[in-house]
Amino acid sequence: MANIDVDRADEILTPDAMDFLAGLHTRFAGRRDELVARRRERRDEAARTGRLDFLPETAEVRSGDWRVAQAPADLRDRRVEITGPTERKMAINALNSGAKVWLADLEDANTPHWTNVISGQVNLKDAVRGTIAFTSGEGKSYALRDDVDHAVIVMRPRGWHLPERHLTFDGRAAVGALVDFGLYFFHNAKALLERGSGPYFYLPKMESHLEARLWNEVFTHAQAELGIPHGTIRATVLIETIPAAFEMEEILYELREHASGLNAGRWDYLFSLIKYFRDAGADFVLPDRNSVTMTAPFMRAYTELLVRTCHKRGAFAMGGMAAFIPNRRDPEVTAKALDKVREDKRREAGDGFDGSWVAHPDLVPICREVFDEVLGERPNQLDRLREDVSVSAGQLLDVAATPGRATDAGLRAAVDVGVRYIASWLGGNGAAAIHNLMEDAATAEISRSQVWQWVRNEVVLDTGVKVTAGLVREVLAETRAALRDEVPAGQLDAACQLFDEVALAEQYPDFLTLPAYERIE
Repeated sequence: MANIDVDRADEILTPDAMDFLAGLHTRFAGRRDELVARRRERRDEAARTGRLDFLPETAEVRSGDWRVAQAPADLRDRRVEITGPTERKMAINALNSGAKVWLADLEDANTPHWTNVISGQVNLKDAVRGTIAFTSGEGKSYALRDDVDHAVIVMRPRGWHLPERHLTFDGRAAVGALVDFGLYFFHNAKALLERGSGPYFYLPKMESHLEARLWNEVFTHAQAELGIPHGTIRATVLIETIPAAFEMEEILYELREHASGLNAGRWDYLFSLIKYFRDAGADFVLPDRNSVTMTAPFMRAYTELLVRTCHKRGAFAMGGMAAFIPNRRDPEVTAKALDKVREDKRREAGDGFDGSWVAHPDLVPICREVFDEVLGERPNQLDRLREDVSVSAGQLLDVAATPGRATDAGLRAAVDVGVRYIASWLGGNGAAAIHNLMEDAATAEISRSQVWQWVRNEVVLDTGVKVTAGLVREVLAETRAALRDEVPAGQLDAACQLFDEVALAEQYPDFLTLPAYERIE
């Protein structure tokens, strides 16, 4: 166990909780290793063929007559969800925000410093029991309000690929996903049920229905171990990888006794698409990331298929993130950005989504207002089956039809945002405010992946200049100089070094958070 002192860690790392984690690892860590290794095999096959397709061996699942379990009462209305890390003040603000759900993030919005991992569990334990409070260094107090309905907690653990080196079981580093899930479930499942809620989860970064099957086995085991009725857990799966987009029905099927819905992301989905088809030629080269909107043909295909799949199976379809942070000092910029947020949410509500995400409490009323207009007194749109939707494999992969191009400004923005975010992450803050947007690890992943892809494909920018490793390093040096007065020197140097490593390495690193994790305590 880590020799790092974290306040109230003894409440979390109890002997019984550690025994529970040990049982999870003994039963499931080996299968997790096999499935993570299988990802590379599938990626290699996609690189060889330049294609993905719906699985012929699961055709019966897609044509079968089945539905997921009915949602518990407090998860039937999800019209607005707020996301954010489990940092104490932000947790209180999220719970008080008026959102229906708080996605309590131990994944992309959280740097997995041991202190963050354990204090996040402490904060969740207090939040579940309604005792969470905080006083800032300036003396300002934060507590749960009694004049609002508090958001329902849906916790997001780390993805299957991430280790937790501060704990070991059976002579090996723990699995981050099992640690996050196990500690939260062990300490809170019964308390949540006593309060009329339940242990609810968002599951990230899955790439196949076999990974969903493993989660279902984990849920089944965990409930039996603690005497929790089978089917109490509910999970919403983020469809944020390109192979998962071809297995949406299968993923719901594997989790059908515990499934609540699917979520449509953006940056992680684009990151996955680049990762899978990074060496598949010009047809898979994306333009500037900010020009790839949810209305691009391949993104429309993905979101339309997600709504159709979910409602066909009685599951909720959750929309993507509105990451804008209102800037009270610049009302003109704020007004324009809020108009875009409203337009985005109207598109989602009109498409049949049951709710959507925001990153800031000030956006909750806007999202709620848009979905109120469509839903009225109804809690969701499960009755909109979207039988008009039919999506082919080719449409999901039609990247070439995306409007826009690679620009010098886009390259500079990718390096700037990537370095800024990595510096924040290394400093312990996984939810970073950058240029009026709340960014998480997905931002840095798409930024560095796009740079890697442009270099390998010798993309020519709007200036007529070819993207090379030399050009990227020039931009990186200019970025370092520009940020010298904003970012502590040690963090800035480490962030620039890591960005160079993950954006320009000969062999593409699957996740920047893996080498980044080696640089933190």
